[in-house]
Amino acid sequence: MSTTSPPRAPEKVTDARTQAKENRRGRGRARGLAERPGFFVYGILLALFLGGSYPLWWSYVVGSSDNTAITETWPPLLPGGRFWINVSEVLSTVPFWQSLLNSIIVSTIITTSVVFFSTLAGYAFAKLRFKGREGLMIFVIATLAVPTQLGIIPQFMLMKELGWTGTLGAVVVPTLVTAFGVFFMRQYLVDVIPDELIEAARVDGANMFRTFWNVGIPAARPAMAILGLFTFMTAWTDYLWPLLVAPQNPTLQVALSQLQSAKYVDYSVVLSGAVLATLPLLIVFILAGRQLVSGIMAGAVKG
Repeated sequence: MSTTSPPRAPEKVTDARTQAKENRRGRGRARGLAERPGFFVYGILLALFLGGSYPLWWSYVVGSSDNTAITETWPPLLPGGRFWINVSEVLSTVPFWQSLLNSIIVSTIITTSVVFFSTLAGYAFAKLRFKGREGLMIFVIATLAVPTQLGIIPQFMLMKELGWTGTLGAVVVPTLVTAFGVFFMRQYLVDVIPDELIEAARVDGANMFRTFWNVGIPAARPAMAILGLFTFMTAWTDYLWPLLVAPQNPTLQVALSQLQSAKYVDYSVVLSGAVLATLPLLIVFILAGRQLVSGIMAGAVKG
């Protein structure tokens, strides 16, 4: 009685599938190598970087020269040797250090408040079910169409009635939360957090705020970094509202505007002050940029 060996077709099928997967991986790696940016892309990025950084460099060049540098037919490209002289004149003309402290306080409080409350409201609009949610969201979006200048007079009258004019509180309170921040965080959180993850946290006994803190905040960190960066920049460079409501207790932008109040304007001194006012923004951008990139890369790896 003869015995027959079992068929080997399944092994061949398995080997073929494994080989096909390896081939696809090889083509994917080759495609990734082929799609790496070349010299043309890096050239465009370099041109954009140089074009964007040139105004700051030109401000530093003029700020390190005398006032005649700005009237030359061909503006200078190399800095002079008067930067610290012009800086000392800025420090002696305006209350620089006090206004710098005011700007740091105002921008930090506004940024922290906008990021926290916008994330909280955006999480509620994105993941909670309550009556009137869609109508409230439409109302928030509709407020974005209202020009900011229309609210200056009513806000000033309100601050005057409260007796806050001339204080930093009048600068901070009207911008503790923004409609754009709420809309931005809602659009980000609506897809990034699975509903099943929230339900699992509820099953484990977490209340609504604890679920937001342990689930919503970690997922929203990249968007929070972006919103915080832009909010800080907006609050730092704001000029009109602090000038109207607290000219006696100026922020940095309001204080530097005093350099142009005389009949004769020394633009080298003005631009040296502008360079000093820009340096904190560059520091914040570098620090927040690292957090932003790390958050985006972490989300990409998880995805």
